Amino acid sequence: MESRIIQQTEKWIKSVVIDLNFCPFAAKALLKKSVRYLVLKDVDVKQSLEVLVQEFEFLNNHDDIETTFIIFANDYVDFKDYLQLVKKAEKTITKEDYDGIYQVASFHPDYCFAGSDSDDAANYTNRSLYPMLHILREDSLTKALALYPSPELIPEHNIALARQKGLQYMQMLRAACMG
Repeated sequence: MESRIIQQTEKWIKSVVIDLNFCPFAAKALLKKSVRYLVLKDVDVKQSLEVLVQEFEFLNNHDDIETTFIIFANDYVDFKDYLQLVKKAEKTITKEDYDGIYQVASFHPDYCFAGSDSDDAANYTNRSLYPMLHILREDSLTKALALYPSPELIPEHNIALARQKGLQYMQMLRAACMG
């Protein structure tokens, strides 16, 4: 089951994140095979945060790994519960003195931007197959953004593209990754 979840996630990253260019920096890490995947099952918030800190320590000792996806196979199904985990993860970064070193991006099957309708296609820029915490190295992100023209426009571009593609297309694209 774990390998299937990782395969589905890799397919989602390629088909949605990379092919739609939602993250112009993702392809390099995938091509270099410097993406790490951890699949967790039946964990509570405390255990999830412990794994997060362990992953920071792992990344500190493995420069060849660019980024990590912590995938929750059956936890944090409720988006509000997931958002509480994200808040605690961000506080953990500060508490453990990892500000400026790592940041966490959030993805969830029911992701909904504040103020948007749940059926807005734009939500699919962050709607993954499973709830996930994506750990990014801040120095790598800073370097990549410096080389990208108008990086502040990336979110706007992503929202516009998702809306242009439409809700049905975005749903179909994500669903195809489950197969």
